[in-house]
Amino acid sequence: MNAFTMKNWEENVVSGTEGGPRVAYAHASMAYEGVIEGESVCDLLLYYAGEGYDSGTTTSPSLERFDGKVDGREGTFIVRHEFTFDAQGIASTFTVVPGSGTGALAGLTGSGTVGGAMGEEKMGYTFEYTI
Repeated sequence: MNAFTMKNWEENVVSGTEGGPRVAYAHASMAYEGVIEGESVCDLLLYYAGEGYDSGTTTSPSLERFDGKVDGREGTFIVRHEFTFDAQGIASTFTVVPGSGTGALAGLTGSGTVGGAMGEEKMGYTFEYTI
């Protein structure tokens, strides 16, 4: 199974106010298992449409840097996400940033999805790639 576990999440409002339309910055770290094995660090720019944790119909961009293995090949790479979220869960589509692969992951291209319910220990992902 392709899954990840949130290890750390730090979030701060940078514009607007709690309970109203606002922008927040979050810094997170995750542990991955499955086709991607290793850890990542992710920086997110989040838009909240109003009360609670709903992004409405907008997306929130982020960059995530992986350090580990893809299909047994070791290196690092970066993906760009477009997240949507609400109190029930998150969903994202992501694409590998061209030229970001290092080590045995140099030349990596691909895309995938992330999704799951809020509060679950693990969330699933898909990843289609070529090296």
